[in-house]
Amino acid sequence: MQISAINVYQVDLPLYEGSYKWSGGRSVDVFDSTVVELITDDGIFGLGEVCPLGPAYLPAYAAGARAGIAELAPHLIGADPTELALINRLMDQSLRGHPYVKSAVDMACWDILGKACGQPLATLMGGRYGEDFALYRAISQDTPKRMAANVGGYRAQGYTKFQLKSGSDVETDIARIHLVAAQLKPGDVLVADANCGWTQHEALRVADGVRDVNVYIEQPCLSYEECLVVRRHTNRPFILDEVVDDLKTVVRGYNDQAMDVINLKISKVGGLTKARQIRDLCVSLGIAMTIEDTWGGDIITSAIAHLAHSTPTEYLFSATDFNSYVTVSTAIDAPQRLKGRMSAPSGPGLGIEPRRDVLGDPVFTHR
Repeated sequence: MQISAINVYQVDLPLYEGSYKWSGGRSVDVFDSTVVELITDDGIFGLGEVCPLGPAYLPAYAAGARAGIAELAPHLIGADPTELALINRLMDQSLRGHPYVKSAVDMACWDILGKACGQPLATLMGGRYGEDFALYRAISQDTPKRMAANVGGYRAQGYTKFQLKSGSDVETDIARIHLVAAQLKPGDVLVADANCGWTQHEALRVADGVRDVNVYIEQPCLSYEECLVVRRHTNRPFILDEVVDDLKTVVRGYNDQAMDVINLKISKVGGLTKARQIRDLCVSLGIAMTIEDTWGGDIITSAIAHLAHSTPTEYLFSATDFNSYVTVSTAIDAPQRLKGRMSAPSGPGLGIEPRRDVLGDPVFTHR
């Protein structure tokens, strides 16, 4: 089997709530998503997606994803998409760095492999644990009172895990955490996610201000070293996200006892192949994970669902249902939230079919 053609599509993903806001005054109103379709000489096609959280979150941006895929495309024609390790090696040799560019291609290769085998990705990644898994809901940054008021509505949708977007001034963030925590019910989980928004001394003040609150602290500072200082200072459980982008960082964090949980974003590490490697290492080391990505629609949500559903329950802290946040559906049979939980599709590969009318014409094709 060989890749004979590559189609690349661009899709806008507006948000139900109008915008998404996080630390540093950053916000996005419409997400710019890139969909990749790999077509083989056997007639099997595979889908992948990459959707950066705007250009100011990680070193990734939507136009860069498409430019990078165009750079990779000539090297991929003629390659066997089912040879995942070789495909990833080929991409790494052809384009140094830029893992987010490679993620959608790798995802599409997994989709082809599953279709060729007649198996869903969750089966190929180890099998399903349970009937479904729990999701979290991100609470976009707003005033403390408005953020607290959102908890009831999200709980009515079935969520019991809430990620509070923090990372502004210390006093406001402490108020946010206390007010939202007061809305929790037994069994609820609260995460204060600063998205690197605090300096080290600010993070230490927040940690002291919430030391008696049932809350996880997530990625308080920009660097690993600053986060480690805060980790060693606080008694609250600790999550690392932005700084965890490869296996080496997981090993370093484990040796330093730097975190209790990591956020494993598929595109940040270069795709499902490398995300699965990190997932399996974390399971072996006893590190819990939130399985997610930077953003996306139905295709990325399906990929998240397969990786999450094949993760042992005790190590799956949470997962994300991005297609519940956006108003545009790009695929048929994509997983849907049900009472705050989700399950992976049962069809082969990603288990979804593209909505051709939504994707429109490719922005470019390479043969």
